[in-house]
Amino acid sequence: MVNLKRNYINGAWTQTGNGATSEQRNPADLSEVTGVWPKASVQDTRTAIEAAQSAQPAWGRLTVYQRAEYLKRALGSIRERIDAIADVLTLENGKTLAESKAEIASAIKEMDFQINEGLRLVGEVMPCERDGVLAYSMRRPLGVVAIITPWNFPFNVPCRKITPALMAGNTCVLKPAGLTPGVGAAFVQAYDEAGIPPGVLNFITGSGSEAGEELVSNPVIKAISFTGSTEVGMGIHVKASRNLTRTQLEMGGKNPLVVLSDANLTEAADSAALAAYACAGQWCTSTSRVVVERSVLDDFVDMLLERVKKFVVGRGNDPRVTMGPVCGEAQLKSILDGIERGRAEGGRLRIGGQRIVSDGLDKGCFIEPTIFDNVTPDMFLAQEEIFGPVLSVMAVNNFEEAIEVANHVRFGLASSIYTRDLQKALTFVERTDVGLTHVNLPTALKEPQLSFGGVKCSGCGLPEAGHTGIEFFTEHKVAYIRYR
Repeated sequence: MVNLKRNYINGAWTQTGNGATSEQRNPADLSEVTGVWPKASVQDTRTAIEAAQSAQPAWGRLTVYQRAEYLKRALGSIRERIDAIADVLTLENGKTLAESKAEIASAIKEMDFQINEGLRLVGEVMPCERDGVLAYSMRRPLGVVAIITPWNFPFNVPCRKITPALMAGNTCVLKPAGLTPGVGAAFVQAYDEAGIPPGVLNFITGSGSEAGEELVSNPVIKAISFTGSTEVGMGIHVKASRNLTRTQLEMGGKNPLVVLSDANLTEAADSAALAAYACAGQWCTSTSRVVVERSVLDDFVDMLLERVKKFVVGRGNDPRVTMGPVCGEAQLKSILDGIERGRAEGGRLRIGGQRIVSDGLDKGCFIEPTIFDNVTPDMFLAQEEIFGPVLSVMAVNNFEEAIEVANHVRFGLASSIYTRDLQKALTFVERTDVGLTHVNLPTALKEPQLSFGGVKCSGCGLPEAGHTGIEFFTEHKVAYIRYR
């Protein structure tokens, strides 16, 4: 029997009041229950919010340097436990251990940057038209904030959101995705070991219809930072607006990689294969569409097929494996449904497209790396986020058509272009409708010193990371002081 796990409220690991639970299962073997987790009720969620509300004044009165010491200790704990956290991440999400460790390494960089960014929590001194008056602005915490994180990057995203929130003087309630609660608990454990004051960081697991709904609608919550699907994010935005609660939404993507006829095709094929199939294609910044000039289409597709045939699909803790399962039975069904719809609409399946049930993988959520070509801009394959190891190849006649096709979606998160033509590269950067673009680099590349977020249906509110990470969690206050 798997031990019942606990939530973290007001500095203590605790059960929920109603005793309701849910099971988390290993996506590599759905018969394996990895944890039984509390399903926080509305009242449990309110208790966590109240704990955060009570703790906020004292936490906010600490100097930013005092707050930084707690976070630095938590960061030290994470560094000491990388292997243990990676094991949990692979068990719950299915990533290869190498991918899990890469996510944690990225999270450490995000956290380290945001701690130091928080030490520069600056305002502005401005000249005043009145003689003898000092005029300046300062940054103040919002109060209690809700952090709702996804299952695809369940460790990196909490680091990226919670670090600036706490550095700014806010207190937090974290609700992780139901598929990866153990990763969220491992993150909170580092803060518990760091001696974070009770109530400053709270952690609840449960359904969106109860715990999530309360977080989104409770007027004590002053900001919500969410990463997940566009549909859920838009619902949060509407509900939060009733209390004038600010939202930061990082949502879906349908990211294009454009390959022009003058491109280095070897590098472009490497990039497409990496960004399409790493983490089983479950990155919000994954390459899901490749837009290729027709004159190099056949050569490019041949290169891409050559790379995809070398992928080894299996359990993430097997060092020979290069792609693990998708994260859960619902995700498996959704991806397979998307593949079937693509076939029905006329996309030509070049490789993959099936669930893998051989070699002892029949109990897991394994899908073959999949490529479609003959995809046209209005097909489902070209328009909707399948969020799995499925790549659509689309042919265009020239650069102008490539930009048009790349922008012809409701999403706007990431893009990339491969070309040796500087004029076309910079024109693409100027005209691509995304929040994150690249030239001769994969669509998934991001670093913590620059902001991260999308446009159109991919994002809303201030972007995460960079200096906007902490800006979202603060409000401006202005002072005028007459001194003579």
